Amino acid sequence: MFRSSPRLPSRTVRVSIAVGLAVLGVLLVWASFAGPSPAEPELAGAPEGQSIPSTSPSAVEPTPERPARRSDRTDVRDRNTGLVLPESDPVAVAIPRIKVRSTLVELGLDPHGEMEVPQDPARAGWFSRGAAPGALGPAVVAGHVTWDGAPAVFNRLGRLQHGDHVSVTRKDGKTAVFTVTRVARFSKSQFPSQEVYGAIDHAGLRLITCGGTYDAAERRYLDNVIVFARLVVVREPRG
Repeated sequence: MFRSSPRLPSRTVRVSIAVGLAVLGVLLVWASFAGPSPAEPELAGAPEGQSIPSTSPSAVEPTPERPARRSDRTDVRDRNTGLVLPESDPVAVAIPRIKVRSTLVELGLDPHGEMEVPQDPARAGWFSRGAAPGALGPAVVAGHVTWDGAPAVFNRLGRLQHGDHVSVTRKDGKTAVFTVTRVARFSKSQFPSQEVYGAIDHAGLRLITCGGTYDAAERRYLDNVIVFARLVVVREPRG
């Protein structure tokens, strides 16, 4: 028995198949032009799931985690206002209204790039990478509000008012007397970096401690109390 050859489709069927293949080819070509558009230039090359933030002043100005060194501060010496003293490290701070009198320890940066805090709850500390109290710029002094539940050196800092005085004794024997211009409380998540560390046209002082609600689980306060002050009087060494 002979095996029969494969049966070919009729002429009409062959024409229909050819037309269908041609239409399919046109659709594939059209799809190649109608695909997703290229990435926008500002996102091209960005890692997946990451956006490229725009540069803002807060992104390049000093922050609590990356304060400026003295040599990095904007030079405003040709337009400063009020009293300005040469640099001289501070040795003690006194705040009569809240009965504070403390020698000052020197504070730098911790391994995380944040400002150190004093190890002694009874003493305040001066941030040595900023201006010296009385010199041009914002001098920063920090202290604890409580320590193991007991009041610490800056426990009553939030009670200061506009017009109160803060005196800082310096190594050169001069005493820089500041008057309080503002007392404010800020969430730690919205710390005013520029207001605290940014360049100013006068000799300023910032006193910082913790405040607000105490988070027992995290063992920390949620806010910062910041006192802003300005140099108004310089007392010369006695004798």
